[in-house]
Amino acid sequence: MSPLVIDLSGRTAVVTGAGSGIGAAIARTLAEAGATVAVADIAEDAAARTVGEIAAAGGTAAAFAVDVTRLESVQALRRDVEASYGTTSILVNGAGWGQPQLFVENEPSFWDRVLAINLLGPILVARTFLDPMVEARNGAIVNISSDAGRVGSTGETVYSGAKGGVIAFTKSLARETARYGLNVNCVCPGPTATPFFDKQPEKMQEALVRAIPFRRLAQPDEIAGAVAFFASARAAFVTGQVLSVSGGLTMAG
Repeated sequence: MSPLVIDLSGRTAVVTGAGSGIGAAIARTLAEAGATVAVADIAEDAAARTVGEIAAAGGTAAAFAVDVTRLESVQALRRDVEASYGTTSILVNGAGWGQPQLFVENEPSFWDRVLAINLLGPILVARTFLDPMVEARNGAIVNISSDAGRVGSTGETVYSGAKGGVIAFTKSLARETARYGLNVNCVCPGPTATPFFDKQPEKMQEALVRAIPFRRLAQPDEIAGAVAFFASARAAFVTGQVLSVSGGLTMAG
């Protein structure tokens, strides 16, 4: 029996939101497993930093600017990646945005931004990159949701709704594309040591850590490990699944 390793050699991966936090960790991990990684982010300088880290570790990557809320930007990303590396076979929808705020304090413009980035963004990116995967009958899509989308989160009501939508979108897309041999799965991080978590009020941060059975935050690399599994041949018979990486915080069914 072959060793239980994840080998992504010869595959091209696109990771959105890869300039920092969980997205950057995912890009590094996929590159470490042998993938050529298109590091995509709205902040191209941040993407370039991630590429530098990958290159320093001996991996192959390039930075690409993308705004996941704009069709023309996402289409340009696909063209640029294909021109550099050929057809994408791993797509990770990692771009996200949120800001703690009670629902009764939200303005409609806030809802628009949360939904555009966290729900419509993954839909737009997946649709843009899907056709070549269908034609090749080969590909893995991993959507990054959140445990907030499974159980809700105070101060993140619209964000939770958007992330819940990502979960439902993942399952439905998995059903539609299984006939083509594609794998579509979802990873739901719990509280993770990222700049996004640092935006939470200190008392909420402390309460969340106390609520986690492991009594600590996740590290971005721990989220990335789950993504690498879903992207690999080790998950060849896994699709439409939702995996929480939350230290046991939710234990959602």
